[in-house]
Amino acid sequence: MRPGAPIMLLALATGTSAATCTADAFWKAPPTAFGSEVLDIHAEEVKGWNEYATSAPTFPALPVEQKPIDFCNVTVFYTHPGLNDTIRVSVWLPLQEADWNGRFLGQGGGGWAAGGHGALASGVALGYAAADTNAGHSYFGDPPDTILSSKSWSLTSPGNVNIHALQNFAYRALDDMSWIAKHVTKTYYSKDISYSYWNGCSTGGRQGLTLAQRYHWQYQGIISAAPAVNWVTFLVTEYYAHVKMKELKYYPPVCEIQAITKAAIEACDELDGVKDGVISAFRLCGFDAKSVVGQKYECKEGDTRKITKEAAEIANIGWTGPLKKDGTPVWYGLAHEAPLVGQPNFQGLVKTKCDPKEQNCKSDPFMISADWIKQFLLKDPDYDLSNIDEELFHHLLRTSRQQYHSIMDSADPDLTHFKQAGGKVILWHGLADELIFPNGSLNYYERVKEVTPEIDDYFRYFEVPGVTHCLGGDGAFPLTALNSLVDWVENGKAPDHLDGQTIPMFSSKPDAEPAYRPICAYPKVAAYKGGDVTKASSFECADGFGKVTGRHDEL
Repeated sequence: MRPGAPIMLLALATGTSAATCTADAFWKAPPTAFGSEVLDIHAEEVKGWNEYATSAPTFPALPVEQKPIDFCNVTVFYTHPGLNDTIRVSVWLPLQEADWNGRFLGQGGGGWAAGGHGALASGVALGYAAADTNAGHSYFGDPPDTILSSKSWSLTSPGNVNIHALQNFAYRALDDMSWIAKHVTKTYYSKDISYSYWNGCSTGGRQGLTLAQRYHWQYQGIISAAPAVNWVTFLVTEYYAHVKMKELKYYPPVCEIQAITKAAIEACDELDGVKDGVISAFRLCGFDAKSVVGQKYECKEGDTRKITKEAAEIANIGWTGPLKKDGTPVWYGLAHEAPLVGQPNFQGLVKTKCDPKEQNCKSDPFMISADWIKQFLLKDPDYDLSNIDEELFHHLLRTSRQQYHSIMDSADPDLTHFKQAGGKVILWHGLADELIFPNGSLNYYERVKEVTPEIDDYFRYFEVPGVTHCLGGDGAFPLTALNSLVDWVENGKAPDHLDGQTIPMFSSKPDAEPAYRPICAYPKVAAYKGGDVTKASSFECADGFGKVTGRHDEL
């Protein structure tokens, strides 16, 4: 599809299914995975379903015509004998065989949720047999603390981690789900699956790379967006701004950090030659928050304040990430355009909670980071995180790496077997991500390249300016990444760019018309050639922005 072309979904044909949508039909040859035992199977026809996900990690591709869909809903409950678990796999199958495109789509989750039903609706609407797993605990839509907290399952008792449940979430349930759901699909249609794809963002992105690393035989194509790889490191470093707040004895109000972020965007917006409220040349942005100390900002109407040196130091830490005493980086920070205090759907990493007058503020860390520290590192759900100082922070970081690297990190760079099996990966990361550090994804890409220098043959990385965690922001979103992946896997057409389109309803300009821009495969960037900045034809993938030459991360 050419950049900027209108995106359309063709109507699916109608016909008859190859099997009946009943539990008995699947019990004749129960779907299973090695080491598992099926406990129960439910199956029912669903007609006129019209509930689609609105949370970012569950979109397999956009846009999708959100019309009522008919499908066979198959739910398989299974256990690993002797391990006292119960795991659910959900498979949604286009009800009529003629509506099935012959492909299978595994769908990831977000946070502590391994999957979410809304994504399956989008997959079915696109013609896929779609499936996900709950990995043994709740989906989206169940008690909300199960998405941002593992409290209901992480500990068998204070001090004792439920390692088996964590392994299910980390990797084992992904392989199980793939075997079980594919078997269900083949049974229903009495046909083999032509191609299997994975799509996910955040936790779903981590799951996709986990599958490429551990189970290279399962999927021919994987989309991994803003992946939560480097889990054992980034989840701890997400907390670091609150360590700095404790040290400085200052907890900035949300409006102060927002004022600093606004100043950073204004300073770096036009480094790419285009003024659009997006920092596309984010590695060229050297903005220092100390430069705006004393600058006035309005917290609320009539409430004018001045930016403090403490807030500037805290914002800088949000951008640099933790530093050792000698200034050596511990891990990465966020880009300057990232909403440090978060957006409506997410907390940010420099978030505080204040009274109605934006005073008397207190630390308000990102819940999953706080949960990881309490449940898995300290193993004490009642621990007061305000006690964490610099020394304890570094101890917790070592503990996280030592105890959980082999289970949760999902950052093994050796994808040799996946490559040899013919698999393809599209990894993309929004540069305005407020939760997961984009340079962590680049770090992974570069390490994979060290193992397989011919990386472009099977793995492409795309940096997406202006897009926040999974979805949102003023940048152009890779709406048709799944289409590009399918074209690569099935037709051998490797994408040198993804078609990007802004989504006004998730931006700061909800009434604007969509704008189009190519999202270029790293290390290329979308350089402005001239003309209408809302049209993709005004940009080209190049080595640098405008008059900037050489690599895009060099002045």
